[in-house]
Amino acid sequence: MMSLSGKNILLGITGGIAAYKCPDLVRHLKKAGAQVRVVLTESASHFVAPMTLQAVSGNAVSKELFDPTAELSMSHIELAKWADLVLIAPATANIIAKMANGIADDLLSTICLATPAKIVIAPAMNQQMYKAAATQQNLATLESRNTLVLGPDEGFQACGDIGPGRMVEPTTIVENINNYFLANSELAGTTITVTAGPTIEELDPVRYISNYSSGKMGFAIAKAAAEMGATVNLISGPVNLTTPNNVNRINVKSAKQMYDEALVLAEKSAIFISCAAVADYRAETIAKNKIKKTDDSNELVIKLVKNPDIVASIAGLKEHRPFVVGFAAETNDVKTYALKKLTTKNLDLICANDVSDHNIGFNSDQNALTLYWQNGEQTLPLSSKQQLAKQLLQAVITRYKASHDEKKN
Repeated sequence: MMSLSGKNILLGITGGIAAYKCPDLVRHLKKAGAQVRVVLTESASHFVAPMTLQAVSGNAVSKELFDPTAELSMSHIELAKWADLVLIAPATANIIAKMANGIADDLLSTICLATPAKIVIAPAMNQQMYKAAATQQNLATLESRNTLVLGPDEGFQACGDIGPGRMVEPTTIVENINNYFLANSELAGTTITVTAGPTIEELDPVRYISNYSSGKMGFAIAKAAAEMGATVNLISGPVNLTTPNNVNRINVKSAKQMYDEALVLAEKSAIFISCAAVADYRAETIAKNKIKKTDDSNELVIKLVKNPDIVASIAGLKEHRPFVVGFAAETNDVKTYALKKLTTKNLDLICANDVSDHNIGFNSDQNALTLYWQNGEQTLPLSSKQQLAKQLLQAVITRYKASHDEKKN
């Protein structure tokens, strides 16, 4: 399954008959999760209507180099900075020549010079124009500058000719863009296991011990890790959340079940992030039948025994030990308890948050964290859990790489 979630794609459309495929291309990009903004050249507007592109992209279409509605009236700079990737489809011989020679005489060609983002082109033109020495030299120049060239395909053309010059299909373009982001992501080739949500510990067939964890933070971390190219395992307690794209979800109920799954997956992982709110204790004996209330006593005594400490067990592995990240959800003396857990559990990094603040933490869509590691700390201020997950993973990557460098030295 493809995922471009969180990616900003700037689609530049130039004046070729293949422009009629662009509304469909935008649909596929949006379906994959990308945010899409469209730049239309003057020639392209003869082949596809701006209103159509605005409707499918959900954003206004840009056409003018000097746009009074743009920030400081410099739309080329605004769009160039916004884009994670610039896609030109169809890319005519004209725009290819402009790009190869550094010509910037309209909005799209100026963006190409101004953007630091990856540029991808899907050439589309008459087969003889494509074969022309000038076009081939221009394409070679762009490829030498790290421009990704997709196609063209061969076949019947609108002019009646047969040969190379057909724009590759929208689905193929989106697949190649997805593969580019995966191959160049910071976590490409890295396996991460995340635990999330609460565990439940049965008392009898109708009762259990649990907590208020919604699982939102752990799911946000799993989603962000997948978007960054990681292979992600998500061990989840009982929650009402949708599995993020490209995430392998394992559902469990009890702490013991989560422990068993975590031990297996942790040894196959480079990074283990223990975000679940795991019950510390479970009933020594689970009643086979519903525990009845008695009239002769105001008390009910249930003997609890300690559950296995998942994150400490993973951090204590002698072989195939991953980089271990723990969470400390506290209601008081947050830093003190977090630092104690960091040391006693032998963690590489711990994320502390104050769940006494009802605006963050359990069940909230927002959170704030302070990260601690040996001789260091970093504060991640209040933000959405999805944004916080991305910031957290950036910090984890930095510490993970640093730990590898330290081992080498």
